[in-house]
Amino acid sequence: PDMKHIPGIDMSSGSLGQGFSAAVGMALAAKMDGKDYRVYSLAGDGEIQEGQVWEAASLAAQQKLSNLIAFVDWNKKQLDGYISDINDFSNIAERFAAFGWDAVTVDGHDVAAIADAIENAKRLDDGRPHCIVLDTIKGKGCSFVSDADSNHHVTISAEQLAAGLAELEE
Repeated sequence: PDMKHIPGIDMSSGSLGQGFSAAVGMALAAKMDGKDYRVYSLAGDGEIQEGQVWEAASLAAQQKLSNLIAFVDWNKKQLDGYISDINDFSNIAERFAAFGWDAVTVDGHDVAAIADAIENAKRLDDGRPHCIVLDTIKGKGCSFVSDADSNHHVTISAEQLAAGLAELEE
């Protein structure tokens, strides 16, 4: 994400894991400064294979950063293939819970379920950071890319774009 072009983005990121680590730092800064705001982070299931993510996750739990809500898109794929074939994180919520986080898995295509998970995280006041794992299907809703093996970096034509948007409107 580019903070110069997307409202609400406080930091442009690039290297995998960098955004997650920065979010932990922002949540810690809020706590240290006595500020009452929440920090939200979004990472992919391939991205959380980076070691700095787990170092930051450990710190967030130890510092009781309950003002942090992290989302992990669990679409089970990364650039090089399936997560299960590369570095299997078969139960992401259990892994975050083992690090001391409140962690739940929801249908990442169900907006109401995501909203409920966010509200539940906000209500829970036990000092733990929160992880909401979004169980998704990459490309869901567009037949020519949905769950296709090579859909991580897909280039689509204008015709495919029009067809895909029409499918999503159905």
